[in-house]
Amino acid sequence: MSAELPSALSAASIPPPVLEVLDGLRLKGFQAFLVGGCVRDMLRGQHPKDFDLATSARPEEVQRCFRKVIPTGIEHGTVTVLVQGHHVEVTTFRAEADYVDGRRPTKVEFHTDIEADLSRRDFTINAMAYDLRRLVDPFGGQVDLAARTVRCVGKAIDRFTEDGLRALRAVRFSAVLGFSLDPDTQAAIAPTRHVFRKVAFERVQEELRKILLSPGAARGLSLLDVTGLLEDAVPEAKGAPFDAVVNAPVDEAARLAVLLAHAATPRTALQRLKLPTKVIERTLELIAGAHPPAPDASPRAFRLWLRGVGREPEQIAQALGVAGALGAPIDALAPRVAAVRGDPLTVKDLALTGADLTALLGNPGPQVGALQRHLLELVLETPAENTAERLSNAARQWCAQVADIPR
Repeated sequence: MSAELPSALSAASIPPPVLEVLDGLRLKGFQAFLVGGCVRDMLRGQHPKDFDLATSARPEEVQRCFRKVIPTGIEHGTVTVLVQGHHVEVTTFRAEADYVDGRRPTKVEFHTDIEADLSRRDFTINAMAYDLRRLVDPFGGQVDLAARTVRCVGKAIDRFTEDGLRALRAVRFSAVLGFSLDPDTQAAIAPTRHVFRKVAFERVQEELRKILLSPGAARGLSLLDVTGLLEDAVPEAKGAPFDAVVNAPVDEAARLAVLLAHAATPRTALQRLKLPTKVIERTLELIAGAHPPAPDASPRAFRLWLRGVGREPEQIAQALGVAGALGAPIDALAPRVAAVRGDPLTVKDLALTGADLTALLGNPGPQVGALQRHLLELVLETPAENTAERLSNAARQWCAQVADIPR
């Protein structure tokens, strides 16, 4: 069905390269629509990040309409048109069938009917099309937008059986948009968890990341918990303080740290999600520092904490943000941390390098590392000891006590 054109839809809000492709296809006699998330976002008064086009033209016909076309996914009907220095993705109207692995269809059929194309989509709010003259909304997407509801197109259990990731996407849209899940849609998640378990963790990770960074992170995590998806994806997060996650900095490592702060094996969870090594290691650092010293602890205790989480301002803010989300009194902790930020914290901060120690003592050999650690312990306790003269004296004293160091 074609709905009356809402005022939120206007050609003025569409980038010129996208308009050029729409017009180019229509001038050749083909139907061409904006579809999916861009229509949803425009109806919500937001500027879309991406504009996807659907057309009645076959991929080879799209290629003939424009000078520069990349066959990015031509076997599934998708090509990328290069216009005005921009990439515009165009996909032929299609229907899909025979999902056998819970991830992708084994057969794609091209259509000339936009409603057939919209019927294969996941949620009603993503199953609308706009061609500058009319809005095609066969499944009540506008009604669900107004009701702030995420509802599957057709039978939810069929949609989730076709693609196991859709269940997680339903939760993600609920968290990101602040929408409720339609009861039938939510009820279909648990019976299709076996399909979700087939989804590659790289795909799961991206959806989970969007949930964690959304304003509705606590709601999203609670939905994952009650539907069983959390147990399938991140069982280590069971029992985590979901409300605390949203109080952490809007940062992937910080929110993962709060989510997994009480997990017995956080590294296992992070590696299962196929996260980048940098994110994994930073998350583990933040977990290790999630419970900083008490405000009245010794300066040395704060130096040790700072050594673990990093001394750069953004690292400190991130670590204190995680600690604060978990209940630490960061207003009292911040000045204590600031007071020791400039103190020596690592071997690299020592006034004597490894080369200096070798020259000073002759040939300490493999014991030089142990000597550096000894000197670091001295300066962690008393930063004033970090001078070349005092460390030289301390090094000689240490070597005098170790029989296998030549002096």
